[in-house]
Amino acid sequence: MFRTPLTLFRTLAIAEAVSWTLLIAGLILRAAAGADVAVTIGGGIHGFVFLAYAATAVLVAKNQRWTAAPAVIAVVSAVIPYATVPTEIWLTRTGRLDGSWRLEATADPRDAAWHDRFMRSLLRRPLLLVVGVVVAVVVVFTVLLIVGPPGGRG
Repeated sequence: MFRTPLTLFRTLAIAEAVSWTLLIAGLILRAAAGADVAVTIGGGIHGFVFLAYAATAVLVAKNQRWTAAPAVIAVVSAVIPYATVPTEIWLTRTGRLDGSWRLEATADPRDAAWHDRFMRSLLRRPLLLVVGVVVAVVVVFTVLLIVGPPGGRG
């Protein structure tokens, strides 16, 4: 399903935009009908997808050897409602999402770095990679739930 960095990144960029819709709908339902649970559900889904998108952006940035600027723009775009979709379009048009997963080392000296070897090792084991990313997202999500929402529980 996610045979290329483009398909994975595009899927998560769209999911992040959809999760913004769920959060905004929850906020509207809370304001209009007093349905606090709508924000809890929409906010929870949005938070989880936000973290998954950020992890995906970092993985794709590493695989595609982006400089810091496009990587930061990709991650920060998730903070702005619906900005992940135009970010994905920009990254696609500029060729930053072209190509495949880097599963094998090349003559590039950067391939000798421990983090590149580690990434290739995980990319060759997609199930392990997915489980690892999901576990990491769940741990971060849980810690953030314990810490509480932005602005407190007021």
